[in-house]
Amino acid sequence: MSTKFDAENAENLEEIEKQWAVKAVEQAQVYWNLLAAIPPRSLRLTKIDDEIFEDFSNTFPEFIDDDAKLMELDEDTIKNKENKERWRNFMMRYEKTVKDFNFGTMVRPKADEEYGQENSMFVPRMQFYAIEIARNRLGLNDAIHVVAKKDAEETKAAKALKKAKKTLS
Repeated sequence: MSTKFDAENAENLEEIEKQWAVKAVEQAQVYWNLLAAIPPRSLRLTKIDDEIFEDFSNTFPEFIDDDAKLMELDEDTIKNKENKERWRNFMMRYEKTVKDFNFGTMVRPKADEEYGQENSMFVPRMQFYAIEIARNRLGLNDAIHVVAKKDAEETKAAKALKKAKKTLS
């Protein structure tokens, strides 16, 4: 006796939710480290970034026409009934081409800030890809890389100075 799985009415088991949350946090940390290490304009998140960016630009031109909407995402606008349907239709086009396209992932509502309790929104992975590919292409994540590079250079210089002082004493 096989019954069809109904995702809308399925129970969420607490342990499964915790495991998904851990995975989402790990993915967020990896992505933040990538932004810090690689110039975002040259970062590729999937093999089909070009296709995703073009499709996103055509499906959600309001984000491309006004990059302030990408710099600071409005959760209510993204998740309202009308846009939920638009996003669902967009994401389903990648069901067979993007692995784990609907896996829960975190995106930063404010592009110029690090992930944190106040700057994290849970979204399907395909939505994350669309938003972050667009942010990278439009240079909206460039400041993160610049600051991270500067911080790394300052840390390296401080360590070198500390080593030099130790050697001289």
